[in-house]
Amino acid sequence: MRLFNILLAATHFNSKKSLGQTNLACQTGTVDKSLSQVLRNRKSQNPPKFPRTLPNRLCLALSVLALSSSSLLIAQDTRTVTEPTLPPACASLDAQLNTSGHSLAAEDENKLDTARIQKALDTCTKGHGVVLHTHDKANAFLSGPLELREGVTLIVDKGVTLFASRDAAVFETSPGSCGILSETRGGCKPLISAKHVSGAGVMGDGTIDGRGEEQILGKDLTWWGLAAQAGKTGHQQCFRLIVTDTADNFTLYRITLKNSPNFHVVYNHGDGFTVWALKIDTPQRNAPNTDGVDPGDGAKNITITHSYIRAGDDNIAIKGGTGGLTNMTVSHNHFYWGHGISIGSETNGGVSQIRVFDLSLDGPDNGIRIKSNGSRGGLVHDVVYDDVCVRNSRNPITLDTAYSAAGTLKGNSPPSMRDVTLHRVRVSGGGKISFNGYATDYRIGANLDDVLLTDALPYQYVISHADLHLGPGPVNLQLANGTDSTIDGKPGQGSAASCTDKFVPFPQQ
Repeated sequence: MRLFNILLAATHFNSKKSLGQTNLACQTGTVDKSLSQVLRNRKSQNPPKFPRTLPNRLCLALSVLALSSSSLLIAQDTRTVTEPTLPPACASLDAQLNTSGHSLAAEDENKLDTARIQKALDTCTKGHGVVLHTHDKANAFLSGPLELREGVTLIVDKGVTLFASRDAAVFETSPGSCGILSETRGGCKPLISAKHVSGAGVMGDGTIDGRGEEQILGKDLTWWGLAAQAGKTGHQQCFRLIVTDTADNFTLYRITLKNSPNFHVVYNHGDGFTVWALKIDTPQRNAPNTDGVDPGDGAKNITITHSYIRAGDDNIAIKGGTGGLTNMTVSHNHFYWGHGISIGSETNGGVSQIRVFDLSLDGPDNGIRIKSNGSRGGLVHDVVYDDVCVRNSRNPITLDTAYSAAGTLKGNSPPSMRDVTLHRVRVSGGGKISFNGYATDYRIGANLDDVLLTDALPYQYVISHADLHLGPGPVNLQLANGTDSTIDGKPGQGSAASCTDKFVPFPQQ
């Protein structure tokens, strides 16, 4: 463990076209002081004593070890992830429908393309893709549930929209189970699923539209209207856009997803999930439960990069249910309205080795957020947020173990957090900053280095059952010891780097 910590301190991050690679900065033999202290653990265990210099032999040995085993050095996806490419086509399907405004004409609502798309997916050879493309003026497809096959990619070409059917009956898992409120869950099949397959994906410069804002056929309310009623009279049975289960090496590339009735993307029990240049667009800010990307139970080795997400709920929700989640990189992304970059609320299986860097959060309800409670908590550890800009968020930084929306606050599964690092974080626009631990024995341990508020607007603070270490970089949060809490360290002096170039408009098609 001591060698691991020395290695960790000696690294610096290098990520452009290729992600998941780490280089040692040993030329001078000096360990980067900032990183060594940033990644130092606080009260939850004894911090390692880092040498100020590395002997040449050790530096060489570390370099060799880094090259052969870079995945061990820092919290992140252990893969070396490069930009995906579109596979060759096994079949090309012509569009037969035309968009009408942003949807389909009423007379086209029963002209499903499900069967011919599924047939093409079923007969496609591994390593190839089924392409949906325009034909003359026709630019739309209409579908119910589709299932991806081993090594097969669905490619939605530029200018094409794949619309989900508004008929709840085509998504039901049992008669009458979808498009209703009920006491149970799981009444709807997703639009696209990938189960027990590897090497599948969804790609292309086109759009998949779940039509959550449109009226369900035969009903007087929309999918989002149905979701808004849930909690009062039952669970909403609304379908999700893309759901995978045990789908290793699954890829989303350049596709636009919009208007999902429920979560846009769910990834469970898989090893290897790449999201590159994805756009998720929920035009209504308060569309209920329209999470962007939710990696969850039993998932590992995940990268989400170069993407743009605005959602009615969590932009990303990293969930560690009974199977836990580990080794994830979130890099070079822009988030807009939504509930931020979230971990939880399910953390009972553990969440660890998460690296978030080069992220802008522009106007979300929450910014950096780890949430759980005593009914679904577990250990969250080794999480690094680096180079993050947050503006105009009600809760720009929230580490909270009393997440009330998830149910009972106290229970038999208490949450705790340790080795959470905030490095080069810039916040503007006011709001509440929370480090709210669960109890004396289930605490929050966080390191704040170069964390700066960049305006004079008012901020509120909640600190309890937390151990915070400040520095060595500047920290200007007005922190004071709260209930059963400690604050230590010697933050340095410095000014905030500008976030102006980080905030860019949401890309329009």
